[in-house]
Amino acid sequence: METVNVLVVDDEDVLIRALEKLLRRDGLTFAGAKTGIEAIEYLSGHRVDVALVDLNLQGYSGLQILEYIKTNNLDTEVILMTGKGTVETAVSALKRGAYDYLTKPFEDVDRVSAIIQKAREKVSLLRKIKNLERDGGDEDHFLELVGKSHPMREIYRMIDRVAASNSTVLILGESGTGKELVARAIHQRSRRKDKPFVAINCSALPENLLESELFGYQKGAFTGAYADKKGLFEEAEGGTIFLDEIGEIAPAVQVKLLRVLQNGEVRRVGGSQNATIDTRVLAATNKDLYQLAKTKVFREDLFYRLNVITITMPPLRDRKEDIPLLALHFLKKYAERSRKNVTQISIDTLQTLQEYRWPGNVRELENVIERAVILSEGATVTARELPPKLLGEFFYLPETRQETDFINLPYKTAKQKALNLFNRAYISNLLRQTGGNVSIASGRAGMDRSNFKKIIKKCDLNIREFKKREQA
Repeated sequence: METVNVLVVDDEDVLIRALEKLLRRDGLTFAGAKTGIEAIEYLSGHRVDVALVDLNLQGYSGLQILEYIKTNNLDTEVILMTGKGTVETAVSALKRGAYDYLTKPFEDVDRVSAIIQKAREKVSLLRKIKNLERDGGDEDHFLELVGKSHPMREIYRMIDRVAASNSTVLILGESGTGKELVARAIHQRSRRKDKPFVAINCSALPENLLESELFGYQKGAFTGAYADKKGLFEEAEGGTIFLDEIGEIAPAVQVKLLRVLQNGEVRRVGGSQNATIDTRVLAATNKDLYQLAKTKVFREDLFYRLNVITITMPPLRDRKEDIPLLALHFLKKYAERSRKNVTQISIDTLQTLQEYRWPGNVRELENVIERAVILSEGATVTARELPPKLLGEFFYLPETRQETDFINLPYKTAKQKALNLFNRAYISNLLRQTGGNVSIASGRAGMDRSNFKKIIKKCDLNIREFKKREQA
């Protein structure tokens, strides 16, 4: 695990010792300095991840240390420490690049730890992005799969282990996790790679069409069957067939599929002869097939035939360290496709992407980046290009609801209602990002703290709820 280096700059011995004890408790490396000059000397020769700097120092002030760090492009986040009488100065420092500020004396040491950890995560993310931009991240790709997290490395190892066999593989995972990419990787790693890879979404077709698509049909089998037609199992001869959403197939199709897995034979619809095939079966589902089999919705014997080898794709929320890598991968893909000179994603935007839960997983992230590239007006994707729902749950309002709310109202009433909705969305987003810290949120908004609190009250927002989310 990478060492986290924290520099504390303050002229009070008691405070330095207290912070040293806190930082070492949290497993962080500590260094102390009593003056601004000492701090500058230390920064010039050591890597510092986070600097906790008193605003009022002799010689170099806290703002001058902040300026030194930003001017020299050091990968250091600055947290200013200030007395209650100089909070306005600290807030103005946020606009100059400070990560956060703490008011002395500290009332909540856990909050101090949390802020330091958040700042450290931002530094780590920034360094990761610089490395990816420098190296291109090619070593973190496995065929079409992208990711270097522990769960993904386990997936890669599993693919390599099962690719050489002919066994059926059941790929599990939520929608959008990349189950088809796993199937394609297995095929590409196998001896069948030069033969067809045929994929079908079993939920996309009604029962009768799915049956004829999979197994083919004889001429005259039904209205419109004017000639014999091979099914996908036969078309994939020597190669691989991928049955996506296998949990959706009807009982009659389940029976015929079981015959294929048991005997390696298919019979076309309307036919009387079985045809022997050499086709490997890979299947995927986002459903609990075991539970479906227990409740007789899915044939239990078919389940066990499919469940020879299982690979479970992790949801994106369980491999958050892959989000920057994926985001940059999709950024490059869609910038090239749209012929736009979009080359970067801002660090704040990446943090927003990492904080989101991604119910749609990698597919949703890809759609978000595609949208951002299309909307971007410069070389860097910013939070302005993200969908409103990523910026806070109160931000998103369906268009139909907006029309219903505003179109039939008098102008003055509609304008006030729109302003109220905007205030609620904007303030909610800031509070979510700052864990309910009103001082930081008002600083980022460029507003006076008291006026900011008035808007919070007017919007009927409960600050405690945002603090609970931060702790969850």
